[in-house]
Amino acid sequence: MNDRTSPYGFSVVICVYTEDRWEDILAAVDSVRKQSLPALETLLVVDHNERLLTRLTEEYAEPRPTEAVRVLANAGPRGLSAGRNTGIAAARGEFVAFLDDDAVAERDWLHHFATAYDDPRVMAVGGRTLPAWTSGRRPAWFPEEFDWVVGCTYRGLPPGRVRVRNVLGGNASFRRTAFDAAGGFATGIGRDGDRRPLGGEETELCIRLSKAVPEAVLLIDDRAVIHHKVPPVRERFAYFRTRVYAEGLSKALVARSVGAQKGLESERRYTTRVLPAGVLRGMRDALRGRSGGAGRAGAIVTGVTVAAGGYALGTLRARRHGTAFSWGPIERAGDGTAGATDTTGTALTRALVGDAAARPADAVASEGGAR
Repeated sequence: MNDRTSPYGFSVVICVYTEDRWEDILAAVDSVRKQSLPALETLLVVDHNERLLTRLTEEYAEPRPTEAVRVLANAGPRGLSAGRNTGIAAARGEFVAFLDDDAVAERDWLHHFATAYDDPRVMAVGGRTLPAWTSGRRPAWFPEEFDWVVGCTYRGLPPGRVRVRNVLGGNASFRRTAFDAAGGFATGIGRDGDRRPLGGEETELCIRLSKAVPEAVLLIDDRAVIHHKVPPVRERFAYFRTRVYAEGLSKALVARSVGAQKGLESERRYTTRVLPAGVLRGMRDALRGRSGGAGRAGAIVTGVTVAAGGYALGTLRARRHGTAFSWGPIERAGDGTAGATDTTGTALTRALVGDAAARPADAVASEGGAR
């Protein structure tokens, strides 16, 4: 391990938006504090929620000598992408890691990220996300091939440390210079609080990064493990349908921006190999009298159909109206305080993220620009 992966190299960004997850947020921060490779800092970015901002500022007002927790206000428009961009702009570390606000990281999470960066070509490293079902067990009908629906690593991804097209943002890290080369996460796509559960912002960013830095290597190391909470509402089939439909819409936007060849490269293998194998496995289990086999096979078929419908509608809308998301450069803050309110409550400089200065993503300009 070289100097670039010293104990003080990682800024961990956790984006938060609701007091309903108060205990989850505290647990996420605690898991970062317990890392075998200490983080330089934890950045809690609050998405336009003044009460939560104040409460977290008070909670982490007392600094620790070995690791700081800073509470920042999202300096851009509402949504996960702008929140992440705010964290990136404020980060002091050479590496920026992202952790979901309802997840906890295992003790060696940052250590496994760090070892991959000994190769200077590596620009991003993701990990393995395991579901923590609040009901105590996986619903019998829920196929592992669709664990991405609940923000987790799905069946079909290769094991070990492998090269990938994109990492998943809830359990990922980047060199800080990756954002200098490619810009930040695109706003207008991805999560926005409790609204429709869109996604795709990580995919779009990683493809844009690979274009900006052709020699870049992006990895997933399945030893970098986090446990992601799955609340009861997300264990229901209604949420499953909503989420896969939203993913279809998101994939249409990404494909329109970066091109279908890159935008759907991984999805082709997934739909032609992984999902058919899952259907056959479910049918085989049903014939053997195993619980949930028929339900899993049916869920896979339904998921593919609904996602395809979302993709078709999203493609039609993009052709008619253009894509409505944009990205821009991340303005570095010399002291790491952009767009933030620190734990003493001092108002600091706002970062230029997701504002009118943002540039449209590839191919948006031909459709009249982002709106």
